[in-house]
Amino acid sequence: MRTRTHAVNGVKQFKRIAMGVAVCLAAPLILVSCGGGGGGDGPASTTPSFNVEPLGTQSLSIAEINDIVSRAIQASISRGVQSTIAVTDRVGNVLAVYRMTNSSPSVIITSGLSGADGKGLDGFTPVPSELAAIAKAITGAYLSSTGNAFSTRTASQIVQEFFQPGETGQPSGPLYGVQFSQLPCSDLNVWLSQNSTIGPKRSPLGLSADPGGFPIYQEGRVVGGIGVIASTDAGTQGVYGLDRDILTNEVDLEEEIAFAALPEAFRAPEQIRANRITANGQTFQFSNSTPAVAGAASLAGNGNFVAVTGYKAAAGVIAGTSYGNSQSGYVATTAPAFNGLDTFTLITNPADNTSVRFPPIAGGNLTQPEVQNILVEGMKIANRARAQIRIPLGAAAQVTVSVVDTTGEVLGLVRSSDAPIFGTDVAVQKARSALAFSSAEALTDFTAIDAGNHAAFANAMNTFFSQTSNALNGSAAYSARAIGNVHRPYFPDGEVGTPKGPLSSPIAEWSPFNVGFQLNIVTNKVLGTLTATTRVANQFSPPAALTCVDDGNIPAGRQSRFANGIQIFPGGFPIYKGDTLVGAVGVSGDGVDQDDMVGYLGVINSAAAVGSTMRPFPSTLLTANELSNSGEFLKYVQCPQTPFNNSSEQNVCPTP
Repeated sequence: MRTRTHAVNGVKQFKRIAMGVAVCLAAPLILVSCGGGGGGDGPASTTPSFNVEPLGTQSLSIAEINDIVSRAIQASISRGVQSTIAVTDRVGNVLAVYRMTNSSPSVIITSGLSGADGKGLDGFTPVPSELAAIAKAITGAYLSSTGNAFSTRTASQIVQEFFQPGETGQPSGPLYGVQFSQLPCSDLNVWLSQNSTIGPKRSPLGLSADPGGFPIYQEGRVVGGIGVIASTDAGTQGVYGLDRDILTNEVDLEEEIAFAALPEAFRAPEQIRANRITANGQTFQFSNSTPAVAGAASLAGNGNFVAVTGYKAAAGVIAGTSYGNSQSGYVATTAPAFNGLDTFTLITNPADNTSVRFPPIAGGNLTQPEVQNILVEGMKIANRARAQIRIPLGAAAQVTVSVVDTTGEVLGLVRSSDAPIFGTDVAVQKARSALAFSSAEALTDFTAIDAGNHAAFANAMNTFFSQTSNALNGSAAYSARAIGNVHRPYFPDGEVGTPKGPLSSPIAEWSPFNVGFQLNIVTNKVLGTLTATTRVANQFSPPAALTCVDDGNIPAGRQSRFANGIQIFPGGFPIYKGDTLVGAVGVSGDGVDQDDMVGYLGVINSAAAVGSTMRPFPSTLLTANELSNSGEFLKYVQCPQTPFNNSSEQNVCPTP
């Protein structure tokens, strides 16, 4: 292994991001007492005893869903508004959508930032209110687990240009960019037309940062989510936005209605709500108010249950699936290689638990044992690591680990039993992003996807660094963390007054709905063709065959690199043998630094286990931490300090 010395860009920014975010989600810095032993390239891969409470069989019944909806109706009536209400289960199946009689049929997507209006998704209208409510419900369900309960208000905190929102001069939110996951064009997510119950299902608007979405719990387990869009009457358009300043602590009617709809037994346990979790000394938000449970109004005479194309096949209510049951698409792993690791896998057929969707297989340059052992060693690291956003203190990290081939095809995916659902899609996004940016075809493919919309972003990055005039030709290795460094509206991140990163929209036009390259690369397939003055019919309910890019000009062997969009926060690395790019690994779970560590050490420890030359960095090519602009270097990998339970080991990740 080579030894390099390098400057570290933006110490303040990177430390805060590192300490703050979890899995693809905001992560609290819950002190870890790392451990891990072993010499050589990384910690030993021994696994301690690991006890996990068995999953229950909780799920939402039709009667329970009717009760929740009826209470949301009454909460709306008592506040003088008309609402559209959506309920989903944990894996994203839409169980009910109810539209009150005079509720607005549509919303406008808006950040309230005038410079962003009409750009990206900002200012887009009309968006059916049902789709906005579904996105909120899915977000509450997908971001939460047995160890953390996050709402759409929590999401609003962690995707903006500063963390905390309204506090200038700080780095961006720890899960900046996560809103563009779970997309309606993702090939990882399951379409309603493909299967009526198994997940993860797509979200029509990705993850939502608009207050008014909460997880639903039973006996401490996530069983679903609720989302509400409200308006004073049918003539008043709803707003799909976010909270731009958490210091104002304003009360949000949609949030009050959604929370009031949940009986106490269905509310998130107080001890795991976001406001009990901190990131770098900052507290997350869960809800600005805790209204009393509303009474139940009649379902008849106040509106109707409705079908939603692509998401809810028929009007009415269906029961939720029980997570971990084959009907949910997530089941315990039975492959002997994963024995004792408490892992889950995805299946394609609810009638056949052996129909594993992404079993470890060989790729063009990775063998089946190499792929399988990356997953195994990654899970061993996760089971020893202390989670950032999970209570109680000392709980092991719960993550999703994925490996992709140079084509972008998934070679294997496995997850901890209680990892947040959103990480399933995000882990693959991270792997594909590291792969695409590190490939020799990066600039060619980025411009081929849509030369008019975002070639300028790719060209700007290609010439951004003082060490090379051609940074996107395969001569440099990029991690997901490094890609995120150059996709912020300030470079270095949070340094107000500095130029934007080459992949970001300029700050005068920036908003969480107009971030730049990450959105532009998928915009045409999410919304249809957009220009500054013309908005054509949207594609929030696209056919199952659609993927997330205009890939007609990309060779068939590389189209899957972009099939669910890209992701721009840590946890993804290219995999090399020598200087040959052979694939990539992506991790999403309980902390972005944990994500980095699980992926990075998973590859290193797997190589040792099977006698492979693979590494999460090249032998002699540049790595992103050697690239700088105006003296500011990127960051390639950042692992937690003392990350392991029952150990005080530090500096566990060898420098590339």
